[in-house]
Amino acid sequence: MTTAAFSSLPLLPELLQSVESLGYQQMTAIQQQSLPSMLAGKDVLAKAKTGSGKTAAFALALLSKIDPVSYHTQALVLCPTRELAEQVSKEIRALARFMANIKLLTLCGGTPIGHQINSLEQAPHIVVGTTGRVLDHLQRNTLALNKVKILVLDEADRMLDMGFEEDIHQIVKKTPNTRQSLLFSATYPDAIQAMSQRILQTPVVIEVETEHDSKHINQQFIELAYQEKPAAVIQLLAHYRPESTVIFCNTKADCNELTQQLRTKGFDVLTLHGDLEQREREQVLLRFANKSCPVLVATDVAARGLDIKDLSAVINFELAYDPEVHIHRIGRTGRAGNQGLAFSLCSPKEASRVVAIEDYQKIKVEWLDLSRLANTTTAPLKASMTTLCIEGGRKDKLRPTDILGALTGEGGLAGADVGKIDIFDIRTYVAIKNQFANQALKRLQAGQIKGRRFRASKVV
Repeated sequence: MTTAAFSSLPLLPELLQSVESLGYQQMTAIQQQSLPSMLAGKDVLAKAKTGSGKTAAFALALLSKIDPVSYHTQALVLCPTRELAEQVSKEIRALARFMANIKLLTLCGGTPIGHQINSLEQAPHIVVGTTGRVLDHLQRNTLALNKVKILVLDEADRMLDMGFEEDIHQIVKKTPNTRQSLLFSATYPDAIQAMSQRILQTPVVIEVETEHDSKHINQQFIELAYQEKPAAVIQLLAHYRPESTVIFCNTKADCNELTQQLRTKGFDVLTLHGDLEQREREQVLLRFANKSCPVLVATDVAARGLDIKDLSAVINFELAYDPEVHIHRIGRTGRAGNQGLAFSLCSPKEASRVVAIEDYQKIKVEWLDLSRLANTTTAPLKASMTTLCIEGGRKDKLRPTDILGALTGEGGLAGADVGKIDIFDIRTYVAIKNQFANQALKRLQAGQIKGRRFRASKVV
């Protein structure tokens, strides 16, 4: 399919201006295939993975429907996790920057509900949230969805994996039958088909494969006994020294055990699985994304929605049972023209899964002999950045430029010493080069931001 420009669509001039200012040149496949139907008001069932451009697609569609002078909630986006809801909100805000008076509110757990109730009294045009907190507000009668024009279910398969099906249907019942519904899912299990039949009306079905070219992924398989796998992971990390690596395990127990083994060897490593509290999960994802930790050990469900633009390597500690999940795992590396590494550790009992992957990808896999790797160093991988947490955020009108200003200038740091800044409703996280972390922390604790003093601490 030849790519098309956004200007070929019937978008508002303000949205075209936003698209241009964000540097979006041509539409991605999911945008090109879904936007005409969404802008025409049709229901859409779309199969698209993280990194495909799906968020910008439905964001443009819902912003096209908003009437700024009608002070009701007109669009609802449901997401499986808080961090995904924050990502979606950030992208919608960026695309709405040239539209006057558009109000957006993010409703997630982990944020005081009183603040949200006060904000809901202002009747936001767009609500982005997790099912639990949205349902909580509906039960308190603090949120009204009777004027919703467009409903988006993002990463619907993951919401089903997490057991949110009934919550979703309770929320949907509070919206008008005349609404437009958009359902996005990375996979099409039977449960998604059943959900689409209950929620969507004669949807346009769109299926888009991953946006990157597998030619950019150096995929290799390693045959070894199960008990040899931890040593193999250490050898691969020490030899290739990737800047950022996700290691996939099939169980929480394997995640915890491998994480402990890597820490014993001196690696900076974090783990991500379903038992983490929301704030712990938020901090793990932030620290990995902002280079405060080079290695993340995760289960598939916990890692869904993880959107790291330049992931250097993926290691499959154990092969996925489903070859489609395997493709989804390794597709997180080798993006945007970068070369990525994907290693799969296979014990003899996993041989049938290798065959399934070969059949699915229509390839013969390449096998790597670990004994041929020349280990020039055994030094463990260490983080280059440290994350600081400031107890203030969007509710306090903080912006990235405020944080940068507090740390540079009188703060004594150069702009290059400050990394990614993530601002949430009541917290802000900033990555600082390790050698300047203590200096930055003292500056934040002793100084002021926008004339106010905020508590600050290291995230460990």
